Amino acid sequence: MSAIPSVVLVHGAWHRPACWSQVACRLLGSGVDVRLPELPSAGPEAGQRGDLAADAAAVRAALAEVPGEAVVVAHSYGGVPVTEVAAQTGKVAHIVYLCAFMLGPGESLLSAIGGQDPPWWISSADGRTVTPADPRSIFYNDCADEVAAAAEAALVPQARAAFAQPLSAAAWQELPSTYVICERDNAIPVSAQGAMSRRARKVLRLDASHSPFLSRPDEVAAIVRDVLAARAGDGR
Repeated sequence: MSAIPSVVLVHGAWHRPACWSQVACRLLGSGVDVRLPELPSAGPEAGQRGDLAADAAAVRAALAEVPGEAVVVAHSYGGVPVTEVAAQTGKVAHIVYLCAFMLGPGESLLSAIGGQDPPWWISSADGRTVTPADPRSIFYNDCADEVAAAAEAALVPQARAAFAQPLSAAAWQELPSTYVICERDNAIPVSAQGAMSRRARKVLRLDASHSPFLSRPDEVAAIVRDVLAARAGDGR
């Protein structure tokens, strides 16, 4: 690894890179180089410019700027573009799937959840974007009220195309990975996380909602530091 360890934190659907701020601050305080790519599929113009290919390109660009290898932490939908592109870059030492979609070639997020929209997805009039209903109970059920309110206010539309497009590659088939199951998650059922986690080399559990970067930032940062330490110690 490089002298300064690098971590790339990839946000999920409807969120922006700033959702990682508490975790990023803790890692920066530990002397870690932190990168926060912005996925085009989430944002005011998501319906026009966002899809899986654009998100994969954003992850690839962030990794290209890393001095050496990086640990990539993917949250929720963020696991999809990371899985698509991470092994192709030659820059990834380890992937941490934080209650994330850990899919295989030919799978899409939509196919992984049965091909039907969950009842809490609200489609735009043109069908190009989706927003979440009741995000406090779906995403932030273990967060303080003020934290949940601020997080909800920061949510943006998400491009539907990114959910429907299938993967052409699966980085976890080539790279070491850790899956973190969040046991109070109301967005991705724990049973589904458990099934996907069988693809990982190591599985951890957090007593957390779908947003542990907000409710458990110390624990998330500690998991990342442990992965960095293990990588520095034995090459994996």
